[in-house]
Amino acid sequence: MKLCTLFLILTLAWGQSPSKSVVGEVTGVDGAAKQFNVKGDDGANYIVVFDDTTSYLRLPLGEKDLKKAQKISLSDITTGDRVLARGAAAQDAKPAPAKTVIIMTKADVAKKQEHDRAEWQRRGIAGTVMLVNSSTKEITINTHGRDAKSVVIDASGTTFRRYAPDSVKFADTKASSIADMQPGDTIRALGDKNEDGTRFKAEELVSGGFQTIAAMVVSVDPASGEVKVTDLQTKKPVTVKTNQSSMLRRLDERTAAMLARRMRNDAGSPGGPSEGRGASPEAGGRGESGGRGESGGAGGPGGRGFGGGAGGGDLQQVLDRSPQLSLADLKKGDALIISSSKASDGAAITAMSLVAGVEPFLAAAPRTAGQVNLGSWNIEMNMPEQ
Repeated sequence: MKLCTLFLILTLAWGQSPSKSVVGEVTGVDGAAKQFNVKGDDGANYIVVFDDTTSYLRLPLGEKDLKKAQKISLSDITTGDRVLARGAAAQDAKPAPAKTVIIMTKADVAKKQEHDRAEWQRRGIAGTVMLVNSSTKEITINTHGRDAKSVVIDASGTTFRRYAPDSVKFADTKASSIADMQPGDTIRALGDKNEDGTRFKAEELVSGGFQTIAAMVVSVDPASGEVKVTDLQTKKPVTVKTNQSSMLRRLDERTAAMLARRMRNDAGSPGGPSEGRGASPEAGGRGESGGRGESGGAGGPGGRGFGGGAGGGDLQQVLDRSPQLSLADLKKGDALIISSSKASDGAAITAMSLVAGVEPFLAAAPRTAGQVNLGSWNIEMNMPEQ
């Protein structure tokens, strides 16, 4: 059970409206002022006030019963702890002293998140939605990776979450339903598969609508964090915004050449993308450069990388090891691969990842009617942790 769900259950168990309780992470404690700061799960910042009547409890790892909570003191609360503070707001809108404060320690939170990551690796599945049947609550997906196949997910009794338009962080997801899902969405699900792996009974499911484009830089404004590009697929201008959550990377020549080789191998393999991979000036294709290093190992949890033919799950590890990119270093004509939430034509997009130095990869990418096809460079979402 995820931490946010656990704390919601505890709130309801109190018989208290969730709006009269604060749930989030402790960001600071000020004993002299008799208050502590909390970054709420809703993204807002709160001040929780306490007095001599406030009681403090610690919920041991794995416990859901408030009767098992242990009494602690204010000095036991530290930055990074998860907290549920119960207390109604005063009529003048100023914080009233919290009646009860329940925490899960930062160490326990880390253990819980590690357990959750392991569960999602062991019992998780990821893929692209092909068909949604709301009446039977079944979702057909194509799984990501080199051994991609069609799987039917039984979503009856499943808890649904959906990613925010500009984030692949699980902490930013919102409650959802099967009605919100549509073909082309990317999903992760936790559950159990049948013996031949063609069906999957889901317990939890998170989804999002994402896109990945190849583009050429037109202009850069480092001060505002905006890059104006031309989408190489549609030939239309796109304004790309970046923020602190955007992953900005530049591939070195050796890494880009390695990914290009993988793309060519996948394109030539049975079931791989179609041939027709000639380089075009628009893609900046100049053929493959030298370099032999391959990156092995499976992608780690919580990544903001990609899956599929362009190297499978370990592409995230490749990007993590690649140098940080400064927008000031981009110049007109540079090729980029940008991933974001889907947006309507003409609308600005917020980059979840923006990768430069991709010319060799784009040169190797399959083409349809002369247009670059990035179908094997798929965005992956953060593995649920909370």
